[in-house]
Amino acid sequence: MKRYQEKHILLSGAGTGIGQAIALRLATEGATLSLLGRRQELIQETVFRVQQSGGRATAFVCDIRDQSAVDHAVDAAAQAHGPFFAAIANSGIGGPNEPGPQDRFFDLVQTNLVGTYVTLRAVQRHLQAGPGPRHMVAVASILARFGVPGYTGYCASKSGILGLVRALSLELAPQNVQVNAICPGWVETDMAWQGIDGMAAGMGISREQAHALAMQAVPLGRMSKPEDIAGLVAFLLSEDARGITGQGLDMNGGAWMG
Repeated sequence: MKRYQEKHILLSGAGTGIGQAIALRLATEGATLSLLGRRQELIQETVFRVQQSGGRATAFVCDIRDQSAVDHAVDAAAQAHGPFFAAIANSGIGGPNEPGPQDRFFDLVQTNLVGTYVTLRAVQRHLQAGPGPRHMVAVASILARFGVPGYTGYCASKSGILGLVRALSLELAPQNVQVNAICPGWVETDMAWQGIDGMAAGMGISREQAHALAMQAVPLGRMSKPEDIAGLVAFLLSEDARGITGQGLDMNGGAWMG
């Protein structure tokens, strides 16, 4: 099914994990992809995998903490492939922070929240003409739903994405632009395993024990796959989701129930 044939979609954070899975899924559905990422070698690997599957993708290297770099990359993508049908703001960083000279709070918020805002605003200037629906999707986190000690920066940045999505959805609704967020729980990615390893080190237990402990809080007892998140993104961009905007959709195995 080629639901997104001849649709131009921008995706940030496409070099690994969830972002790469989203790129591969949308490519199979016919999308033309502009992929943003900070590391040339990783984003080019995703481009290669998309092209190997018969899809179409172009890499644009930039750091989403740099507004002028994002604006330049998005302008170049629009010039190369035309106006955008959708944007998925997936770029982000994780991990804890603590007060003091090495506090990561500001970098977490600048990357996850400000970078998401900058990306979506840059794409807004180049959205394809209506009146048909256009889409923006931001990747938040289950930690937008509740706090975790030592994760003030991550929780604040991901919670902020939900506020951003609600406000932006109202702002853009008159133009028939749907704006939503996804809040994944544990997902089988390098970032998730870094969190598991941090738990193991802090508690003096093995990785396997830390994983089992984390899964005790997940009723389905397992991590999601990046492909699961990609499927939810593909749904949100489809006509089946035409009544959904301003929402945070949860995929967490039942670990948080709103």
